[in-house]
Amino acid sequence: MQLPPLSPEQAVKPPRYELRMSLLFGAMFLPMGIHLPYFPLWLADRGFTASEVAMILSMPIFVRIVAAPLVTMLADRAPERANVLIGVAAAALLLSLGYFLPGDAAFVLAVSLALIVVWSPHGPLADSLALSGVRRYGADYSRMRIWGTISFLTANLVGGAVLERHGPGVVPALLTGGLACMALVSLLSPRLGRPRKASQLSAADFPGAGRVLSDPAFLAIVGGGALLIASHGFLYAFGSIYWRSLGIAADTAGVLWALMVVAEVVVFFLFRRHFGHLSPATILGISAAAGVVRWAAMPLIWPLGLGLAGFAATQALHGLSTGLAMLGLQKMIAQSVPEERTGAAQGIAFAANSTGMAIVTLGSGSLFDALGARGFLVMAVIATGAFVLALVALRLELRGG
Repeated sequence: MQLPPLSPEQAVKPPRYELRMSLLFGAMFLPMGIHLPYFPLWLADRGFTASEVAMILSMPIFVRIVAAPLVTMLADRAPERANVLIGVAAAALLLSLGYFLPGDAAFVLAVSLALIVVWSPHGPLADSLALSGVRRYGADYSRMRIWGTISFLTANLVGGAVLERHGPGVVPALLTGGLACMALVSLLSPRLGRPRKASQLSAADFPGAGRVLSDPAFLAIVGGGALLIASHGFLYAFGSIYWRSLGIAADTAGVLWALMVVAEVVVFFLFRRHFGHLSPATILGISAAAGVVRWAAMPLIWPLGLGLAGFAATQALHGLSTGLAMLGLQKMIAQSVPEERTGAAQGIAFAANSTGMAIVTLGSGSLFDALGARGFLVMAVIATGAFVLALVALRLELRGG
């Protein structure tokens, strides 16, 4: 498969390309590091019920399933993807101002739905610009992307300290500040033109390409991964609210959220050496088992007197319950899916993960009202379903191998 030659403009590496992309990733993850742990606290502080909080958090996920792929598809057809990123970043900044207006849960939901349409494409568009740089100029993706992780950690820690001093009411200001930073830095986005496209492939090039995406082993791993990711929805929606009900300070909760990201980074560094030789089904099985242990332990930590150390241990399991599962999925796609169908494979996984997360998040409000922290036990059941599908995929792998 041959790629067409670059135009003279595309062949020239933009000045300080890696620095500009590093800044872009860093700015992009600032508002994310505020929204995930602290937006639910702000919703609860507004007096919304658990069901209303779950609705406001879950419905945008359903919209994201459609919005992000649609905007990125349009960006691929635009003369310059960077301009699309600048446009959606500016729109996200403006829409975030809606959180400063008085309104009921329906109004906040409307703002969130409008915001997610222009916020969710930030990541895919930045990745598109970064991967173009990898292909054209040999740029190192991980060295650019790591600044997003550092930024997310910083937002967790600084945001927690600010909330502890000023209360949850400051969340909209922090969120808008992060999106303002993204809008400003997006102006530095490298101009790379349209993405390169491979020459047209015939069906004979990959005779089994279509069958791969409907293969039972592929679907079992994607389904298991989706269940495992979905089991995190209860934590994302009500983890901070639960910790606050125990008297845990916001800055301490920020450290607990930051531990998740640190654990993921550690797994990323260790993956090739310690897990790279394992099959995707085995990797999913390990991840799902870690998820079962994590969620079964969560409601027991405080009653057993394990305190912050216990919560820190369960948060550290995030590296296995999420990071390892993500890497296993990518390994499976790289090994079994032809290159010209990787986009479809990623799309199937994205849709499955997002749908599962949205459904669990939507149900988390009623679950938290009814069971409180014991709702994590339901997440353990969901993670057990992921473990069962991992066993199914492993059996299919052995039968096929």
